[in-house]
Amino acid sequence: MKIFIKNMVCNRCIAAVETIFSKADVKTDSIILGEVELMMQVSAEKMRIIETQLLENGFERIMDYAHQLIEKIKSLIIVKVSELDIDEDFLLSEFLSSELHKEYSSLSKTFSQNENITLEQFFILQKIEKVKELLLYNEFNLTEIAGKLGYKSVQHLSAQFRNVTGFTPTEFKKLKDHHRKPLDNL
Repeated sequence: MKIFIKNMVCNRCIAAVETIFSKADVKTDSIILGEVELMMQVSAEKMRIIETQLLENGFERIMDYAHQLIEKIKSLIIVKVSELDIDEDFLLSEFLSSELHKEYSSLSKTFSQNENITLEQFFILQKIEKVKELLLYNEFNLTEIAGKLGYKSVQHLSAQFRNVTGFTPTEFKKLKDHHRKPLDNL
């Protein structure tokens, strides 16, 4: 049995969800971003306890197919951006269609109708949050960041960064409050 969970965006989320199921004495086969595969049937009472714990920790069980699909899409995009391995010729449409074995137009329509944002906009927001993180850590310069996130040039990254944040990357680094957003709130 699989359970789909909203707002799982990182390894710490996986650990938190694992703890919730463990404390409820429910054995899991695997836990990945957005999904928990159970080794056993769970009583309705235990499931209510788990759902309450999930909500208290910022997660939510997803019941319908459209929202399950959206969480899979979000997880794929978040992982892709976090890997810092996006080529200049990367196409979000081909990536998602290949990973989910569905037509991109269908994925895009479902996502837009439920999230009030396009897939491309979500992808851009994820990349901009990653740029903010990398700028603050001073691990890479802007040219390296642009290359790792698939931007054709530093100018393209800077223009998109300014369009989303209202600041250039340099202005952003000088701010005291860096306006970072949790990935599950994008």
